[in-house]
Amino acid sequence: MLTPDEWTIVLLSLKVGAVAMVVTLPIAFAFAWVLARWRFPGKVLLDALIHLPLVVPPVVTGWLLLIAFAPNGPIGGWLMNWFGVSVLFRWTGAAIAAGVMALPLMVRAMRLSIEAVDRRLEGAARTLGAGPGRVFRTITLPLSVPGILAGAVLGFARSIGEFGATITFVSNVPGQTQTLPLAIYSALQQPGGEAMVWRLSAISVALSLAALIASELLARRAGRGLHVL
Repeated sequence: MLTPDEWTIVLLSLKVGAVAMVVTLPIAFAFAWVLARWRFPGKVLLDALIHLPLVVPPVVTGWLLLIAFAPNGPIGGWLMNWFGVSVLFRWTGAAIAAGVMALPLMVRAMRLSIEAVDRRLEGAARTLGAGPGRVFRTITLPLSVPGILAGAVLGFARSIGEFGATITFVSNVPGQTQTLPLAIYSALQQPGGEAMVWRLSAISVALSLAALIASELLARRAGRGLHVL
């Protein structure tokens, strides 16, 4: 059984992962749509920048977020001056770090789903008088939904496992930014913390495994749907 403090850690991790996924979802879809359907100079560079968090050390991403969201940073200063808020050392900052790290995986899954939609179906709908908006709502989006959901679930799984960028950006504050990976790291540094490590690791593995299975099932469903069409 988990202790009250451990339940707090689990619930905070779920909140951070859910908020990161929900906020990142429309951004990821917009990027996926642009990469899948548009052609423009610098597309390769945009693709590389979106996927950069996958290859650079997470602490570098966290450091860049710290610079951007610091009280005197370009984004942090604006938030402080206009709204009087700061995301440093708060769970909202942890959600930002998790969302940034999850973005590339979400974009990749959604882009593949959009690219798999048969353009001939969209062309046929336009010849029948459907405008671009209606084609998107009635054909493109429904056929892309399983892939979009798969990307969202994959992003959630990545968010609850985020460590390097989070600890660099918002530190390891119990009750505020101490998610499952950070709590496991802290327990490893404490004498007699092995039992806590086992419990939190089991929860973390179970959540991640469930999310990965759900993502795979959704991806297969998308593939079957497109194959039938």
